[in-house]
Amino acid sequence: MTPPKITPLYEDVTFHGPLSEERAARLIRSLLPLDDAHVVDLGCGWAEFLLRTLEAAPTATGTGVDRNAVDIAHAQANADTRGLTARVSFQVADVTEWQPARQADALIVNGATQVFGGDPLDHTVNALTAAKQLLRPGGRFLLGEGFWEREPTDAHLAAMPIPRGQYVSLADLVDLALSHGFRPLAVEQASLDEWDIFENAHGLAWERWLRANPTSEHAEEIRSRADRQRNIRLRGWRGTMGLAYLILQAP
Repeated sequence: MTPPKITPLYEDVTFHGPLSEERAARLIRSLLPLDDAHVVDLGCGWAEFLLRTLEAAPTATGTGVDRNAVDIAHAQANADTRGLTARVSFQVADVTEWQPARQADALIVNGATQVFGGDPLDHTVNALTAAKQLLRPGGRFLLGEGFWEREPTDAHLAAMPIPRGQYVSLADLVDLALSHGFRPLAVEQASLDEWDIFENAHGLAWERWLRANPTSEHAEEIRSRADRQRNIRLRGWRGTMGLAYLILQAP
């Protein structure tokens, strides 16, 4: 059976990740000034963070890249609505094959290091390596990346599809950035409230669909998928895996 189309995630959340309005505004300020700068967002989704960055920097331009054509179309529609069409471009592309026209003054990779490909154990290193090539000397890099807030138990790891070696501690994540020549300008992490608000909204689309389609032939499949995602969160990463927001300055 072909699975049904579920309401897009962006109808229930603002950012594609655990990020409050207050934190988003603070992180954007950390990237400024961006006068006449070019900002690149890789794995941008519907690019809400990129669009807000351009709104905060009226002379900056931006490029957003993502493989999800639906998200990119939504990003373009939002840019058009907010009068940003002339200053931002979006591309549906695999980041590993995408070629930038110029080096960026600021780079955003927010919860999307997987776009650089390779083994999950190498995602963070691949992102840091690519960022050095994509950024001009002294440019700023917003890296949103997972880390182990506490050592995961065997039970945690069994509940979630994340290998132990994919992440390190927050301190080790910062040291990894330092080893690639970056200087940390700010280090913070998503709060448990931000995680809960995001994950609740993420699951809302499934529950809304189930209430509207209780007799559908797909109901059991959708219910199973929603339950699996909730269990991964509650029995796996909640309180164990964190999301760090690093503002890094390129060498």
